[in-house]
Amino acid sequence: MNIGEIARRAGVSRSTVSYALTGNRPVSEATRRRIQAVIDELDYRPNASARALKEGRTRTLGLVIPPASQRLTDMQLSFVATIVEAAADADFDVLLSPSGDEHDRSFERIVTGRRVDGFILMEIRLDDDRVARLQQRGLPFVTIGRTSEAQDMWWVDIDYAALVSRCVHHLADLGHRHISLVNRSTELVAAGYGPGRRALTGFTDAVAERGIAGVDVCCGDDAPAGEACVERLRTQHPEVTALVTVNEAALPGIQRGLERAGVRVPRDFSVTGVAARHWAEDFRPPMTAAEVPTHDMGAQAVELLLERLSTPSAPPRHVLHTPPVSLRASTGPVPTR
Repeated sequence: MNIGEIARRAGVSRSTVSYALTGNRPVSEATRRRIQAVIDELDYRPNASARALKEGRTRTLGLVIPPASQRLTDMQLSFVATIVEAAADADFDVLLSPSGDEHDRSFERIVTGRRVDGFILMEIRLDDDRVARLQQRGLPFVTIGRTSEAQDMWWVDIDYAALVSRCVHHLADLGHRHISLVNRSTELVAAGYGPGRRALTGFTDAVAERGIAGVDVCCGDDAPAGEACVERLRTQHPEVTALVTVNEAALPGIQRGLERAGVRVPRDFSVTGVAARHWAEDFRPPMTAAEVPTHDMGAQAVELLLERLSTPSAPPRHVLHTPPVSLRASTGPVPTR
């Protein structure tokens, strides 16, 4: 079904149908209703390409994700699903583009080809080449995470430094004097991955403030890495009685490693950190944690980007989440030895 057929059935010209659809010129109320009745009867939907050409937009958002060679974590997948859902609610499609390693060509094609109206970037580094590239091209974008100089950017983020610091203070209040931070992978932290670097800053500052000993370790994003991390901690730092983690993908391995060592949580060892709710609640016993609001953050990223597109002159907006640390059963007083 096309505009010509609608015009024929409504008894008007093609241009009149076009004006009624676009609002570019006035059309009498009676004519508009007649055209709308035909559209409703035929369940007409404007051709997406034609509408994009008319509006000067693609009605597509680019979502830049980690390289396709890497398995996305549950948290990353939750961001993707939420962004796709929020974009669909606003009548936008989402084009996924992996970046990093050999996949930078995909990102560059989208940047230079004007295939999307704007970008949402995930997994932000403190110094991020992708951000610099979009700024250089003058393209609208929003980040989940933020660089070290983010005042002129639009972003939504979690305050990892503050949350990890709260976890350390909670453990210190329970009497723990030797605490470990289980961070993300060595490669991510070395590359300037924002959450990993800010988590380390919050941890270092908090243990210094409390005058206690801190051990920071990096861990891959999977269960085997978590199990190996616990084994390494138990061997090299037996004095550690509690850990804080921002690596939720490693939690099943952390739990398995503690169980294999015969360590009871929280009687012998306490565990806390930053994680999505289902990861915290699936831990045994349920983990004391600050919960990452992935649904809210993904929806807010879409909202911010649509605002940028509709109001290019608007000043940058920032949304920083600092959720409370939910007390569950995985933390307790320091064990007596």
